[in-house]
Amino acid sequence: MTARPANAHQARLLKLLRDGGPNSRAQLGDQVDLSRSKLAVEVDRLLETGLVVADGLAASRGGRRSHNIRLAPNLRFLGVDIGATSIDVAVTNAELEILGHITQPMEVREGPVAVFEQVLAMAAKLRASGLAEGFDGAGIGVPGPVRFPEGVPVAPPIMPGWDGFPVREALSQELGCPVMVDNDVNLMAMGEMHAGVARSVGDFLCVKIGTGIGCGIVVGGAVHRGTTGSAGDIGHIQAVPDGRPCACGNRGCLEAHFSGAALARDAVEAAQQGLSPELATRLETHGDLTAVDVAAAAAAGDATALELIREGGNRTGQVIAGLVSFFNPGLVVIGGGVTGLGHTLLAAIRTQVYRQSLPLATGNLPIVLGELGPTAGVIGAARLISDHLFSPA
Repeated sequence: MTARPANAHQARLLKLLRDGGPNSRAQLGDQVDLSRSKLAVEVDRLLETGLVVADGLAASRGGRRSHNIRLAPNLRFLGVDIGATSIDVAVTNAELEILGHITQPMEVREGPVAVFEQVLAMAAKLRASGLAEGFDGAGIGVPGPVRFPEGVPVAPPIMPGWDGFPVREALSQELGCPVMVDNDVNLMAMGEMHAGVARSVGDFLCVKIGTGIGCGIVVGGAVHRGTTGSAGDIGHIQAVPDGRPCACGNRGCLEAHFSGAALARDAVEAAQQGLSPELATRLETHGDLTAVDVAAAAAAGDATALELIREGGNRTGQVIAGLVSFFNPGLVVIGGGVTGLGHTLLAAIRTQVYRQSLPLATGNLPIVLGELGPTAGVIGAARLISDHLFSPA
């Protein structure tokens, strides 16, 4: 993809076609503030670039029927969501529909070189399957703070060896296309906004509870990253005064007391102390425990597992309650690997938020699980790069 929109009107048209699919000139005209003649000029210029194509006759609106316009069907975006313990890679078309998606376990702690070798191998596998001859752009999510303009991780607590690594520059050279990089929870928020539970919401919070905890903040339909890109790092808000040491160097952080890693550690401790026969059996069988084991034990009625989930949900809910009072969102989305804990976790979070935040902020506030699961991040990554490419150069 070498062409870019020449102005804001063309950029708006491209994003309307991305988000709404093929549309007639007349329908596009209903959504943009352009005269009929000016709209025709901008659409014709986009047709000349090859970014859009004619796509059959539109339904009649009483006059001469016009052609539908759609984004070029050969455009391909690569979405990459690097988690703490796994990598998701997907190919989408220009409307961000997933054409192929693969996931593989991978520890982000192995460092950027090993991780990106895996990412490139997965991208090559998708390309070899015939889904794409090449990529017009790629979006990358990483589980740590990112200095957004440069696409560089900055002192990420659970990503040793990644501080200052030029992710955007390195992958752009390897893939041969433009690359944008962001924090993984921002991409989850963008994915849920594009195709998930937050489709019709302009202001919302998207909380990801996985190996770590983060929050995507969406204001007026756009991600708020803050001055340096670190907005939403709620895992390092103090939840327990003078509590456990955290990987960030402080004590009592929410992430140190409830995240996938903290929950696994607490479950092992409970099993070893004889507090949970169910967890003890699982520990003996598997040699280790994860949030999945805690969820299974809770589903079997294990009181200790249920209490671990409730306690973590209460602490998370206390932090989210403060965010709700401050930001007054229209929706709170809970996502990430720990959402396998399901409605016990959600009920504990809701209880704390509805109890602690003012009624004006919570009277019509849905707190829900995300709809897209592991595809939210890759859809968000494709949206990130399309936002960049569908903006004037």
